[in-house]
Amino acid sequence: MPSNELLGKTLIITGSAVVRSVEQLIEQHDGKVYNYPLIETVEKVSKEDEYYFRELPAYEWLIFTSQNAVKSFIDKCRRHEQTIPEPMKIAAVGEKTAALLQEQGYEIHFMPTVYSADVFVKEFSMKPGERALFVRGSKAKKTIHEGTGADEWTVYETRPCKKYFSQLTQCLQTEKHPIVIFASPSAVEIYAEHIVPHIDWQNVKFASIGHVTTAALEKYGVQPIVQPKIYTMQAVIEQLILEEQTK
Repeated sequence: MPSNELLGKTLIITGSAVVRSVEQLIEQHDGKVYNYPLIETVEKVSKEDEYYFRELPAYEWLIFTSQNAVKSFIDKCRRHEQTIPEPMKIAAVGEKTAALLQEQGYEIHFMPTVYSADVFVKEFSMKPGERALFVRGSKAKKTIHEGTGADEWTVYETRPCKKYFSQLTQCLQTEKHPIVIFASPSAVEIYAEHIVPHIDWQNVKFASIGHVTTAALEKYGVQPIVQPKIYTMQAVIEQLILEEQTK
C-alpha cells in the first residue's frame, strides 16, 4: 500500500541505468526521483575480442561483476556468432548481473555471499590447473585478477557523462532535502570533480551501494546515511523507507 515515508525528499540516482521498479518504489512513498547519470559506458572493441573468443575453450571459468560487462560481452558474442562453451562455468557478482546472464540461458555456478570483489576472492576457489577469465570494465580494480589469478578481458569503457552535470547542479541547488545515491567509486570521483565545486558536500546527504563506494566517499570526509547490507539500488530505497518508518 502506498505511504509517504519519502514525502519532501528528493532522491537522485547517478548510475548509468535505472530500473523502472526502483523509480516506482520511490514514487509510491511520495518521494521525488531524478536520474542524472554521472557515468556512461561504451563497448570497447579491440583485437582482444578475437583473441579471447579464440582462447575461450582454454578457460574453465568466466567471471562477471557488472551488468555492463554482461551486456558488452553478449553484444560481442552476437557479432562474432559465438557462445560460451558448454563445459565452462560462470561466476557472477550481484543479483542483476546473474539475472542478465540467466536471461541469455547461462547457468550461474558461483556467487559470493556479499556482492563485492574483495568478498568474491575470499570465497571463490578453482581446482588445480583451472583457469579463469574476468570480463571487466576499464575502471575495474585489480582485486579479481590479483586474488584469483584470472586473466582480464576489458569489454567496455567507463567515462564521465557530462551532459547531466548542469542539471544535477541545478537540482541540488533548488530541491529540498536531496539525497544523492552512488553505485560506484567512479561516480563519487566524478561528482567530487565536477559537482562539489558548485555544491559543497555538507549541503547534500548521500546513500551508497557497497562498502567500496562508501570508502570512496569517506576519502572526502563524507559518511553516507545509508549503506545496505545487500548491494542493490532496491535495498537502498527500502532502507531509506525503513529508517523513516522508525523515526
